Amino acid sequence: MKKISFVLFLTTFSLFGQNDVKTCEILSKINALIQREHINPKPVDDSLSVFVFDSFIDQLDPSRNIFLKSEYDILSQKYRLNIDNLIKDKDCTFLTDISSVYKKDLLRNKNILEKIDKETIDYEGKDTIRFYKKAFPIYLVEKQVEKVWRKKIRYEILDDIAQVSKNLDSIKINFNALAMHSKNTIIQNELCRINSILQNESNLAESLYNHFCSYFDPHTAYFSDDSKSSFVASLSKEHLSLGLNVSLNEKSEIIVDELDPNGPAFLTGKIKKGDQIVSISNLKETLLVSCASLESISNMILSETNKNIILTLRRNSGKSFEVLVKKEVIKDEENTVYSFIVEKDIKIGYIKIPSFYADLEGNSGKGCAQDVAKEVAKLQKDNIKGLVIDLVDNGGGSMEEAVKLAGMFIDNGPISIVIDNKKTKTIINDPYKGMIYKDPIVILVNGNSASASEFFASILQDYNRALLIGSTTLGKATMQTIVPLEENDNENFVKVTINKFFRITGKSHQSIGVSPNVQTPEIYETILQKESSYPTAFKNESIDTFIKFKPYVKNKLIQKVSEKSKLRIINNPYFNDIKKINKRIDDLVNQPKKAIPLTIDTVFEEQNEITNLWEEINSFDSGSINLNVYNSNLNKLLLAIHPSEETNNQFQLNALKKNHYLNEAITIIEDFNTLK
Repeated sequence: MKKISFVLFLTTFSLFGQNDVKTCEILSKINALIQREHINPKPVDDSLSVFVFDSFIDQLDPSRNIFLKSEYDILSQKYRLNIDNLIKDKDCTFLTDISSVYKKDLLRNKNILEKIDKETIDYEGKDTIRFYKKAFPIYLVEKQVEKVWRKKIRYEILDDIAQVSKNLDSIKINFNALAMHSKNTIIQNELCRINSILQNESNLAESLYNHFCSYFDPHTAYFSDDSKSSFVASLSKEHLSLGLNVSLNEKSEIIVDELDPNGPAFLTGKIKKGDQIVSISNLKETLLVSCASLESISNMILSETNKNIILTLRRNSGKSFEVLVKKEVIKDEENTVYSFIVEKDIKIGYIKIPSFYADLEGNSGKGCAQDVAKEVAKLQKDNIKGLVIDLVDNGGGSMEEAVKLAGMFIDNGPISIVIDNKKTKTIINDPYKGMIYKDPIVILVNGNSASASEFFASILQDYNRALLIGSTTLGKATMQTIVPLEENDNENFVKVTINKFFRITGKSHQSIGVSPNVQTPEIYETILQKESSYPTAFKNESIDTFIKFKPYVKNKLIQKVSEKSKLRIINNPYFNDIKKINKRIDDLVNQPKKAIPLTIDTVFEEQNEITNLWEEINSFDSGSINLNVYNSNLNKLLLAIHPSEETNNQFQLNALKKNHYLNEAITIIEDFNTLK
């Protein structure tokens, strides 16, 4: 099963019946706010028009099976270089124009799908299909639309059948029955998606606002009150929640995977692990899981304004039943700092920081920095001789928490330089005197370590306070704040980029990421999206600075320890195997694909290659090590008081026992202690 988590996507849309005057008013206010607050506001000109039009069309028709080329050419001629002028003139009727064409095309596709549903598909006819890695031009002509959809449905049926068994002969024997079932499911899901779009109230403007914002940079975005509250909740370790985790099974059904015994879903007494979620309702709108997007489902579940959720569930393919779940504030275990002791020749402390969460709307002052300080204190009572801080997959969060945390690990001095939209340079200094921990530190990072993670890691790297190991980070060196469009507006907000931050050396990791002292390969690193992947990302730059600071240890020691580690990495079979797997992933995902015949043999061969690689990755043997990982004495006591946390604790502990990156980090700390 594929484990998934609901993540907020900010560019969702539904359609039709726009209030064009209101849309233009909001766009005008968004622009005024951005021009006033943004670190690098751009003029609203033809470049903006092109970006907004192209990204908008790409979102509406990513597979190029909706708009006709003739329709696109007319829309492009009218609006691609003119959206900026229309917005200035407060004429947003282009939204209604685009949406009316889109609606007409969706209805046409619906009719075609209903026709295909009634007819027999010829699986013997010669035909091919090609897949593109990036957006490609709109090419459809009216007489080709039905052919394109027949080809698409035929491929999806073959692809679905190819996943049923690894025995091609068995598939061929049962082909007709399998094809009939797959055809019905695939076409009904396509029709359901189209109907869902057509029936929803208009929200196309919100999508336009986001495309307008992202022209200035990838992290500036429009927030409704709903999306703002969800975003703020995502930066907290405690928020309104149903208290359940879900998985996608092989049929792409959403299944209840885990229930928090202290959460509201469990306490209803009606929901069990393994139940299938059929639909979700916030008492105003109902989403059918089979045809709604994960984005819309996640929005409904994450929204702090949706405090009551009705889940329609099915158990063991039986009759559906409804359960009303009232959200409660519960602790997010996956977004909370935790620690362990790892013992080889010496005792090492390990601290995982999933995100730089904070109490953004309360006054408690509690956040990840305070939680890290508590875990360090626990570990020190067990006489650790070094510390590993794990920032792998930490996407950032509160910069204030990152500043606090950096200050806890360096003695004193400047930690960063921040520049605002007036080009004013502000030096951020260590907010604390002294350190909570003085022994060697190793920080684990990867391509998903971003923003506040990069900020914190780069400070400790510049001070030689920690040695970084892993792969190059994402490359985001900007800060955002959430601002209402107007002083008393409680419905419309913009998350706007207001600062760039630089290292105390004057360098920046913007777009290029933070380079670890020791590079280690990581599965999927060739396909991870980086900051530089976004077309509107800021370029890398440096500033002149004359800041003086005192490194914690000499560069020579860092270099010696790094060289010893690099030699081990080169000769490590585990890391060399990862390089081979990454080469196969790159060939499969990033390299251009040739057109393939639409036959069960070819599609099975293609699917089998993907399945084999996926199985190889999932079964990749990391069992060649078995680290001695256990809880600190204080955490053992706390687990005895809170036994409901034992399952999650054991899962975390077991994962670390086979962690080769942690194993190398421990050896690095041993080298530090020896060479000192």
